[in-house]
Amino acid sequence: MTTTPLLRVLVVDDDFRVADLHRDAVDAVPGFRSLEPARSIGAARSAIADDRPDLILIDNYLPDGEGVDLVRSIDIDAIVLSAASDADTVRRALRAGAVGYLIKPFEARALRERLERYARYRNVLDAVEVEQDDIDRALSIVHGGPATTTRSATEQMILAALGSGEASAGEIAAECGISRATAQRHLATMAGRGVVEVRLRYGSTGRPEHRYAASRG
Repeated sequence: MTTTPLLRVLVVDDDFRVADLHRDAVDAVPGFRSLEPARSIGAARSAIADDRPDLILIDNYLPDGEGVDLVRSIDIDAIVLSAASDADTVRRALRAGAVGYLIKPFEARALRERLERYARYRNVLDAVEVEQDDIDRALSIVHGGPATTTRSATEQMILAALGSGEASAGEIAAECGISRATAQRHLATMAGRGVVEVRLRYGSTGRPEHRYAASRG
């Protein structure tokens, strides 16, 4: 059985008490593991080079510079955690590439929510190639939009193709003019949300085939 790799997170904060709180908050979220926190930009650069984290949680005000400047210079996702609430700093963080911004102080559940969104965002974009629907859904997830309730154009097309009957991923792909992998990905996502039902049909070879039908619930 294969397991999903843990997303490794580097906390960067010069206040060791705050850093430890954030590290513990990360470790409390399933699917994440916190690395040893860094206390400065220099230490963060060394940790990034050695451990290559998937995500950094970084304060803006650090002893040797601003966290936003580090975010701009690295090819790693980042969420800025800062007491800075002025619009200029927030805009600079977002222009630098931060996927999120939390104003200190904040409750632990706020950080947990951002991490859970980030995990879903990564799952949507965990493919060699993506479609516009995937990009739109990923952006909606990471920015807190209604990603779980809005149906993309592709999903609507798949539901129309299913109608009141049932079909396999291959049949849906042929009907909609999309690849089987794309059809399978969307059907799996929709099944997880309860939009479609998965049924098993056994053929002459005895091997089950997954069939999909629009949920009547």
